[in-house]
Amino acid sequence: MRSSKCVPAIWLGFIALLLIGSMPFDLVNAETSTDTCSGDFPEVRDFFQREGELLRQRRREEFLAAWDYNTNVTEENRLNMIAVSARNAVENLKASQLVRTKKYKELPDPCLKRLAEYAGEIGAEILSSEDFNTMLNAVSSMQSNYANTKVCSYKDPKDCSLTLEPHVQERLSNSRDPKELAHYWKEWYDKAGTPMRDNFAKYIELSNKAAKLNNFTSAAEYWVHMYEDPDFEKNLDDVFQAILPLYRELHGYVRQRLSRHYGEEIVSPNGNIPMHLLGNMWGQQWDEIIDLIKPFPNKPFVDVTAEMEKQQYSVRKLFELGDEFFQSLGMSALPESFWNLSVIEKPKDRTIVCHASAWDFYQDNDVRIKMCTEVDTHYLYVVHHELGHIQYYLQYEKQPTVFRGAPNPGFHEAVGDVIALSVSSAKHLNTIGLAPQAELDEESRINELFRTSLKKIVFLPFAYTMDKYRYAVFRNEIDEHNWNCAFWQMRSEYSGIEPPISRNDSDFDPPAKYHVSADVEYLRYFAAHIFQFQFHKAMCSKAGQYVKGDAHQTLDNCDIYKSKEAGSAFSHFLTAGASRHWTEVLKEFTGDTTMDPAALLEYFEPLRVWLKEENRKEKVKIGWGLTDKVSHSCSKASVV
Repeated sequence: MRSSKCVPAIWLGFIALLLIGSMPFDLVNAETSTDTCSGDFPEVRDFFQREGELLRQRRREEFLAAWDYNTNVTEENRLNMIAVSARNAVENLKASQLVRTKKYKELPDPCLKRLAEYAGEIGAEILSSEDFNTMLNAVSSMQSNYANTKVCSYKDPKDCSLTLEPHVQERLSNSRDPKELAHYWKEWYDKAGTPMRDNFAKYIELSNKAAKLNNFTSAAEYWVHMYEDPDFEKNLDDVFQAILPLYRELHGYVRQRLSRHYGEEIVSPNGNIPMHLLGNMWGQQWDEIIDLIKPFPNKPFVDVTAEMEKQQYSVRKLFELGDEFFQSLGMSALPESFWNLSVIEKPKDRTIVCHASAWDFYQDNDVRIKMCTEVDTHYLYVVHHELGHIQYYLQYEKQPTVFRGAPNPGFHEAVGDVIALSVSSAKHLNTIGLAPQAELDEESRINELFRTSLKKIVFLPFAYTMDKYRYAVFRNEIDEHNWNCAFWQMRSEYSGIEPPISRNDSDFDPPAKYHVSADVEYLRYFAAHIFQFQFHKAMCSKAGQYVKGDAHQTLDNCDIYKSKEAGSAFSHFLTAGASRHWTEVLKEFTGDTTMDPAALLEYFEPLRVWLKEENRKEKVKIGWGLTDKVSHSCSKASVV
């Protein structure tokens, strides 16, 4: 799925925020052991087992209904999904309120106390039935609009049957005609975004109402509290500032190359980069335009896609390859039900939500993946990423249900991505017969680091902005009539990109991104992009694949494949689930206690040095001003 970061991981579709409060706060599953908690309070354990089994059944019912909708987008399935969630919300609220009345949080046993704290959490269920249904309808309507949006062809305006995947993305990836690219950009944002303004407004209103009923000042504070860290926002801001110098060097280099190719009238060498030229609908990853900006053009990339085609890879083989990777670490094989129940290719007979996602159905090892896979390099990494989520589910399945989740929203995404870091290394690609050599010369190494940075580093300002914007909306820091204008000002301020055409407040563009339409908290992806390098460094060290200062044992060419030592540490980390605070399990696994960009910056240090020198030689201006593509009425003064 080239059009976006492979998403989402755990909470899918419209249930992302509506149920995110209750998802990680399930009670103990009667089918799993509660031996992790003290035996001194048998009546409490019995209570959690009894209530937990009922909640487990409701959770499975909700996921099955959501699965039916996501794999067959029909109005009937949408309404059934809403009905199941609304019905179960009533029971979830009763269960949470019952836990609160028991005052189990006062127990001396830390495990039972943690169970009680989570089980007493209440999410959007706290809304009245009318408001809850209204919220469900608003979010599912945005999601349905996104899934069903089709645009008109640039070459044949009468053909309005083009979908984002694969039609529009193919043009974004391969066309170098600015007018054609601007056409598809406008078509998509006008249809996937603007019509959803009223639904978005209703969703914001009711999200805040639910948060305030739960004693949060806004839904932003509700999202932040999932990280169980009062300093999370400060940590987030500090990390962003730490990676910004590298991003600015990368941005300046790319802008200059694009200005040379398209001309200064299209790409100013001093301003924002027009996002329609970046090969991605949202400008969140730029690797699709690598042919225009490659540092050493005479050094060819290994064509992994061509090699897979030559070896007659199938979609099934991609998944088998990923399954074997985890087994090589001594971890779990995929259950037979995975192969029977997953949807791994785009059906021809119905519409599905193609965004790659991994699902845990809370019973009998029932784990599945839904994605529209194709045989190419991109999907080789996406498959391993999604199987990382599946492996997380399998590793913590013996935990009480309340702990069957990640202790930090960013961990699940990082677990998928850290595997992809090994899989994309020259060393691993050579091992599995998809690349001719296991180590690159220096110019080829810079090319590969550069290409990776167009996915990893470029993504960070985008991810930062997505929720910084929604935080500001939730907190009523932006006047509603300036919502769209402020969105683009923030994209410009943090990323230095802008829309190809002027946008005003009669447009409404945020829902043109899936995660906004589907109500998925997005900073988990920012956090994951930091944590994955922390995880990677720890496992590379354990695998004997990394020694700081050793030119032949670097982070960017580390492959943990077949390392039982790395696999054992990884398995132990995953098995803990959410049973302990994330800082505890992070320290045990990596030695760190915070989200720390040091490992990421070390990974890309050779590229940073090269970019800085190249930009100096070429006299590239670093930095940008605010975009002029939005109305002047939306100024800093309009931000309360």
